[in-house]
Amino acid sequence: MRVFGLIAVTLLTAACATVPLAGPGEVGAGAATPGFAFATDTFAFPNEIRARHPDHDDLYANYCFVLARGVRQFFRFARFDPSAPRLSRAEYVARVSAVARRAPWEPALPPDERVVIPGYASLRDFSRAEEAAVKAGLGGRFWTLVHWSNWRVTLPVTGGHQASVAQEAIDEIRAGRLVQLLVTNWPKPELNHTVVAYAYHAAGNDVEFRVWDPNDPSSPGTLVFRRDLGRFWASRLHDTEPGPIRAFRMYYSWLL
Repeated sequence: MRVFGLIAVTLLTAACATVPLAGPGEVGAGAATPGFAFATDTFAFPNEIRARHPDHDDLYANYCFVLARGVRQFFRFARFDPSAPRLSRAEYVARVSAVARRAPWEPALPPDERVVIPGYASLRDFSRAEEAAVKAGLGGRFWTLVHWSNWRVTLPVTGGHQASVAQEAIDEIRAGRLVQLLVTNWPKPELNHTVVAYAYHAAGNDVEFRVWDPNDPSSPGTLVFRRDLGRFWASRLHDTEPGPIRAFRMYYSWLL
């Protein structure tokens, strides 16, 4: 019971903490995660939306958490060698599984310790050509859907808490790391989703985050933190009406 009590307190504290809003001096003009390119370092296939395809039973749906986590894992733990001979489907599944087994919050590996993906130049090329193997290697979605931290979407948050999320995302990007965000407009049953922030630009009261959205691999998405209001705004997220949302960091420690 002590463990569950500690988890409950941690969740409530994380959701309701109040901190000063991020100021211009703490933000800078903008930055992008070095070495990350949207066009090459992301998956070629989407997480499909079940509500948009009600007559299809074989959808790759409800895998947004798996895919967002996977982009981070490949960025930290894999490297591509297009000059090496290609492997069989089973061998590629094993290589992807080796990447996906690593916790996404672990430090990035040096090049000579990374899982090598031979025969392809990038994650985009690899996942386009070997889609079935990549999906199999990434694994199932069940535990990502029932992860206890998902319940944070039901908790109230303050402007100070959202400012802290924005500031942490900025700090992580400036430190060269991708940031996975759980985004929601609950109780509206439209957006309970995750995206990966890789760049930001600050202008006036707004901090604009560029994100990879698993539902739309074709082009970057955008969410904005409005410093004067202490809230995030869905500016361009796939299949989501522009409007206020709440954001939480995701998979950045064993607890959260």
